[in-house]
Amino acid sequence: MKKRLPPLNWLRAFEASARHLNFTQAAQELNLTQAAISQQIKALESQLETSLFKRLPRGLELTEAGMSYFPVVREAVECLAASTDEIFGEGHRRTLVVRTSLVFFTHWLAMRLPRFRTLNPEINIRIDSNIWVDDSETDADLEIRHGQGRWRGLKSERLTWDTLLPVCSPSLPTPHRPLSQPLDLAHHQLLHVLGYEEGWGFWLKKNHADSVDSSKGLQFDTLISALAVAEYGQGVALARSSLVQHLLENGRLIAPLENSVTTREAFFLAYAPQNMVNQDAAAFAEWLLQEALTFRDETSLQGSDPL
Repeated sequence: MKKRLPPLNWLRAFEASARHLNFTQAAQELNLTQAAISQQIKALESQLETSLFKRLPRGLELTEAGMSYFPVVREAVECLAASTDEIFGEGHRRTLVVRTSLVFFTHWLAMRLPRFRTLNPEINIRIDSNIWVDDSETDADLEIRHGQGRWRGLKSERLTWDTLLPVCSPSLPTPHRPLSQPLDLAHHQLLHVLGYEEGWGFWLKKNHADSVDSSKGLQFDTLISALAVAEYGQGVALARSSLVQHLLENGRLIAPLENSVTTREAFFLAYAPQNMVNQDAAAFAEWLLQEALTFRDETSLQGSDPL
């Protein structure tokens, strides 16, 4: 029959006594009386049904069983102490949880995150990426949501000022299937992203191209998928300008039509006001908002007015 695991205080008393080979010194280390240490050792020996120490006139000596048990108990106590200090010690900082849509993380935040880590190496971050966020309970300290910035119980700060622009692979437009005006989209597959209020139908109407059937094409549940398919030359995606600048700059995608449309939707930093008491959350929010403003200023200077 298996032995019950002895109480931790008995094991600590044994470990300290075996290390010092002295009940008095063990008692001083554990802030107990010598009598308390002696009683705990006797209780441990009774449960194990074996002697762990030889009581000698001038001190203690481990029995054979005690010598076998000591390294095992010492390792367990040291491991527990180290883990406790690591998780709850004075230098411990709780991990900052940031919940974000996958497309924003992949095409905007990920490339900037090293800058925050350089400035704040002591802050541990966990990124939770959701395709679409809702109003359900979450343990996130901060969220990055897409919409119009209105969520019950949350304060929001705008991160992007987007225009909607069609993007595709450089290989897609051809002399036989040009893409130089909105009506040319009738000859190309449209890549739709579910969940956005302002999609292809909205863009086509704004550009007086209502005759193009906005219901045709492929549908995706995230823009990250639509952009990937667009890169493969399989259709035209309607992109948010803040998410594709790097893809346009490196030539992975092109924006063949100049007919961009300002969107009311944007990415926002959303959080419960009380979460700003967390100094790590406050530091990340301040950094993220500054990055967003810098990006807006840079794109404006480059001639792409995000407003």
